[in-house]
Amino acid sequence: MRRRPTCLLLLSGLVAASGCGLQSGSPMVDAVKPGSVGHGKPLAGAHLTVTSKSFTEQLILGAMMGIAFQAAGADVLDRTGIQGSIGAREAVRTGDVDAMYEYTGTAWITYQGNSEPIPDPRKQWQAVHDADLRNGLTWLPPSRLNNTYALAMNQANFKKYGTRTLSDVAALARKNPGAVTLCVESEFANRADGLPGMEKAYGMSVPAKNVTQMDTGIIYTQVEKGSCTYGEVFTTDGRIKSMNLAVMADDKKFFPNYNVAPVINTKALKKWPAIAEVLDPITKKLDNGVARSLNAKVDVDGEDPHQVALEWMKAEGFVK
Repeated sequence: MRRRPTCLLLLSGLVAASGCGLQSGSPMVDAVKPGSVGHGKPLAGAHLTVTSKSFTEQLILGAMMGIAFQAAGADVLDRTGIQGSIGAREAVRTGDVDAMYEYTGTAWITYQGNSEPIPDPRKQWQAVHDADLRNGLTWLPPSRLNNTYALAMNQANFKKYGTRTLSDVAALARKNPGAVTLCVESEFANRADGLPGMEKAYGMSVPAKNVTQMDTGIIYTQVEKGSCTYGEVFTTDGRIKSMNLAVMADDKKFFPNYNVAPVINTKALKKWPAIAEVLDPITKKLDNGVARSLNAKVDVDGEDPHQVALEWMKAEGFVK
């Protein structure tokens, strides 16, 4: 998700070190016309490149952005699917790419080096926005989509242990350390806003031998099977509902808000200010319900992320 294993990139043009990051990309060629966005083709003549990280939600959001730009008249190059939390951002920051959807919590904690989240989502967005201006990045207004971390378990383990909150999980870990086994991504296992911070905030101590690191998709299947008591999940993931997983409440509100918002290279935005008006109606429509539904179409039903984005954009009347 927004927090995939990080690849530190040394970008040179469009080539990245160690196999991480930008590929050559390909033009988006959706035959779309303006609907409620793009009237008057305000981006006619623009050549814009969009990117995203490599997980489902990001691929869908990147496609939405590119489709909107096309409807507004731009030629769009698709470089979605960069692995890691840093690669896509660096591409936008350096100007190799013009725009992406990003998460406020990731920027606040991972990129800007803060350790304490700002509980109010709008204030956190404002703080991220203000700090990133010096980096040549402009954050447009955020959505209600808040894709934050959670721990979840299958129904059998839920009935067995009865935990409902992360405080309950911490209490179980103290009472019965062997009962708490975790399946997590490698990035979550090491980030300040992930497992180390969660353990500190909740007074939880999980032995290293009880923590297994794996890719996101495998976590869900392992938790569903009960191979791990708890798995790191994301609150907008459609598999939570399809697998009937029980999500632990973050009762101490440790995890940051991860509201999604467009991030634009400031030079590109100054050249094409209509980017903001094109994206704003789409961003306003995004919330956790929309995300769970669209993510499930990909992760559960096996549909193509770009096609899912296109069908949603048409159903909402954004494009024709």
